[in-house]
Amino acid sequence: MKKILFASALALSILSCKENKSRNAPLVENAVDNAESSVSGSLKSYRKNNMIDQIYSELIKNDKSLKTLDDKLVKLNDENRKVLELYAETLHKSESFYLDAQSQAGTIKDSLLKQQLEKEIKVSSDQYDLKISKVKELIAKVNQNSDDINNQYTAFKIRKTLPEIEKYQNAHPLKTDSLEHFINQQNQLLNELKNLK
Repeated sequence: MKKILFASALALSILSCKENKSRNAPLVENAVDNAESSVSGSLKSYRKNNMIDQIYSELIKNDKSLKTLDDKLVKLNDENRKVLELYAETLHKSESFYLDAQSQAGTIKDSLLKQQLEKEIKVSSDQYDLKISKVKELIAKVNQNSDDINNQYTAFKIRKTLPEIEKYQNAHPLKTDSLEHFINQQNQLLNELKNLK
């Protein structure tokens, strides 16, 4: 008897949930409903399945000016990476050389030779640092500008997608009827179970 009662309650719960899903069907089609799980082409943030990027990607499909802006930013990011790569290899090799030179000089047993060599390495390293100080300053500026552009674009995307999520929320009002009805069903079953002997 208990098993039959439990099985019928479970079936009733499942049917009730299916009914609620059909009642919550979207009233208005919008970018949130159409947002796909993967965003292609758009300048994406680093988070996976980012709702802002998904919604913004939908907006781009219907707005040429947004698409043009997004393409500009994608292109600028690619150019930024390429420009920095030109300098990165040379800087990295030079820095690696000085680290290796210091490390190997440290293994020399002759203390006089070791001191002399460490001094020569430091002089060369300091001269190189002076030589590249302007380059490093400009690289820092490129990185700062890149961060500023990305920050501004992120803020723009959030502002552009806020009205879309609000449209979605209005199209999917969360009424309490179904939940209250379901709680009543649960309470009835709970009372029945408590009264079973």
